Amino acid sequence: MTDTTDTQDATTAEAAGKQPSRRSLIGWGGAGLALGAAAAGGAVAMTRAGDDVDPAGADTGAAVAFHGTHQAGIATPVQDRLHFAAFDVQTDDRAEFVQMLKDWTEAARRMTAGHAVGEGAYGGLAEAPPDDTGEALGLKPSRLTLTIGFGPSLFEKFDLADRRPEALVDLPKFPGEALEKARSNGDLCVQACADDPQVAVHAIRNLARIGFGKVAIRWSQLGFGKTSSTTPDAQTPRNLMGFKDGTRNIAGTEPDRLKKFVWVDGQDIEDKSAWMTGGSYLVARRIRMHIETWDRTPLQEQEDIFGRDKGEGAPVGKAKEHDKPFLKAMKPDAHVRLAHPESNHGVTILRRGYSFTDGTDGLGRLEAGLFFLAYQRDVRKGFIPVQRNLSRTDALNEYIQHVSSAVFAVPPGVRDKDDWWGRALFSKEA
Repeated sequence: MTDTTDTQDATTAEAAGKQPSRRSLIGWGGAGLALGAAAAGGAVAMTRAGDDVDPAGADTGAAVAFHGTHQAGIATPVQDRLHFAAFDVQTDDRAEFVQMLKDWTEAARRMTAGHAVGEGAYGGLAEAPPDDTGEALGLKPSRLTLTIGFGPSLFEKFDLADRRPEALVDLPKFPGEALEKARSNGDLCVQACADDPQVAVHAIRNLARIGFGKVAIRWSQLGFGKTSSTTPDAQTPRNLMGFKDGTRNIAGTEPDRLKKFVWVDGQDIEDKSAWMTGGSYLVARRIRMHIETWDRTPLQEQEDIFGRDKGEGAPVGKAKEHDKPFLKAMKPDAHVRLAHPESNHGVTILRRGYSFTDGTDGLGRLEAGLFFLAYQRDVRKGFIPVQRNLSRTDALNEYIQHVSSAVFAVPPGVRDKDDWWGRALFSKEA
């Protein structure tokens, strides 16, 4: 947890007003794509994939533009819900995997615009499975964004080792962590964010279905209650410990900070990873909170641990949340003091974390905490030095434990209807 996005335009879908056509028995995800007219589902207004749509506000059920220089879901205003999935590759056929990425891109293009996948959940051949699973019919796009990333292990496959960026490092072991192998790492990931949880789950479910036999979900995480914001004019959200989190987070309206700390610049990467220009690097960490212990901790001690007051969120000795903190007024092991850029040689990362609760741990305690998502220009200069600083002396460590971890290279955005996720990585000519 640390106190630390060029935004994608928000859009609304236009009504297509077309009925679904019959599709071939090949279906979605086969050797080719049968992409007939859009299926209008209930109250959802749908557009043809790739159509331009009108801008929308950050707090509506509208659509977020899929095409752009950078992937949506990074600098985009943070939505309320998350479904994150890490996948393992099962095929050793490069062409088959590339086709899946193209299929995924087309599905993502449609779902983020409010379309059903392919030709929809109904109206096709009765003898074939529908192209779409159907649970999002009648729902708004809900600002759905889908963001893909490639893990270090993917570069060991498909003769990609010579294209692995030097910045995509395996994370070192940090003091106090207890990582679950089955819930860590992955060949690739997809982050689905939306204001409706069913829309986010629908997106991951359909990508997993399209990828069946080529990839399999390794682990996934549902999240609610965003714990950081990329819109500083909005109220800062609170984590499950009741404190405002991410006050100094990079905003989507700060292109200079985004360029400096988030987006990969062609000038600071080697030729083999030029395909990452315009991309970013993602660190995902599942952080368990021992909330039962925390809930029995005196208020003053809680505030000392964070270095902020619990009501306003003001730094120690200050009146308002956004007042410049005086770090030396905080205890030496206060979380804000240790996470602050001034304590980390200016290091700044962009956060998109979410709270989670996953039942109980079998001992009468809630399995709850923070699913930490951080984007940065270089993991070696971003997350790693900050976490080293925190893991050594942060007073908050008594109440949290990192139990899952993964790192991914997040490629640049899909430029137009002919582009696809990972094209620059997998296409020699790109």
